[in-house]
Amino acid sequence: MAQKDLIISEKDGTLSFGDYTLDEKTKVKDFKYKGDLLYVKTYKTTTKLESNDLFVYESEPGTRVSHMKYDDSSMSFQVEGAGNTDITVGLSPETEYQVSAAGEDYGVMKTNLGGKITLSLDLSDGKPKSVSIRKD
Repeated sequence: MAQKDLIISEKDGTLSFGDYTLDEKTKVKDFKYKGDLLYVKTYKTTTKLESNDLFVYESEPGTRVSHMKYDDSSMSFQVEGAGNTDITVGLSPETEYQVSAAGEDYGVMKTNLGGKITLSLDLSDGKPKSVSIRKD
């Protein structure tokens, strides 16, 4: 995957980013997406996305995220990686969201003061998993 492909705007208007197979940290700064400037850092141990210097997504270890769409009330994406993975997303602070991932209903989760929710997924089977988060 070329560096320019570490973050792309898909034809359907969604966003894809990350590469969990890289041995060295690779970054893309100032990627223009829907009027925002995005920053992605990705490699084997972490993948991180920021929008206008605000936290959006982070995984440990690294992941490949595809077809992400997000707004003030929801976020959805496909994610793939290797092994057990912790995914943290940035949303509105102290707000309840209905969360489902990999076909499982995680129920209602409330963000902390920083607006973050963390969930764990087993990505060891190599298949992309769907994640859906929406305001309850």
